[in-house]
Amino acid sequence: MDLSNLNIRYITYIVGGMGILGAVGAFSAANTSFAPILAVLYLLGAGLAVAIFKFGYFIFPLITSRTRHVQIMQDGFEIPPSQDVILKTSGNVYYASSFLSVRIYESTTEKTPEENMVYSEYFERAISSVRFPVKFAMMVSVLDMSHERLQWETRLAEARLKLGREREKPDPDVLKLDRYEKEVTMCEQQLHRLVSGFKPMGAITYVMTTAMGISKESATAAAKAQAAELKATLSNALNVEVVMLQGDEMLRCFDWERFIPPNAEAMENSVL
Repeated sequence: MDLSNLNIRYITYIVGGMGILGAVGAFSAANTSFAPILAVLYLLGAGLAVAIFKFGYFIFPLITSRTRHVQIMQDGFEIPPSQDVILKTSGNVYYASSFLSVRIYESTTEKTPEENMVYSEYFERAISSVRFPVKFAMMVSVLDMSHERLQWETRLAEARLKLGREREKPDPDVLKLDRYEKEVTMCEQQLHRLVSGFKPMGAITYVMTTAMGISKESATAAAKAQAAELKATLSNALNVEVVMLQGDEMLRCFDWERFIPPNAEAMENSVL
């Protein structure tokens, strides 16, 4: 089935419209027997709009995998029901690409020269252990100062909360503790630099890997295996958070292979 027009944002608008319609109808027909039905329509539409907007990248792959829907894109690209790879056919060979988000909590400008040398060595060792080509992509932009301080304060509070919860566990994960502590430190440093007049830079980093096979299934399985290997290698060697992307988040990376966000606001609104 062709789902090329299936877009999370459009469906959010549709169910949001259901909520608005139900709200208007409920108020205008408050004294009629239709009021309860319209009120339910309002609650359903509003709830679905929020859920799809916030978690559509997770909800839609579940739906399409169960209904076996296949999305056909331009130029012959295809997205399977699982929505975790992008397929392309060339003759009798199939290619599958997978994308991963890399969330780095330390900046090289905040490290000493010795620490940067060690970090670069770890990165080279990690990449040298991978036996297939890997594409690293990074987008950077100077961010708007008007909202940056509030966002970093919110992120700091969330990082402290995650760190506190991990510490309270009977058997806390040492790697997670180290990662959360670095995230807290980074947020505190960024807030200090903002107060000092530093202009912050936003960065989005993702990784792409491609595999081939004699069938869609074999190419997909190979791409997933390479992505899983990359996730384990990078997260362990660099102690960064690596997330395998699917659904709308994966499509966003695919679009960035051709066009990137035109301004800082658009880039900030498309954080992985």
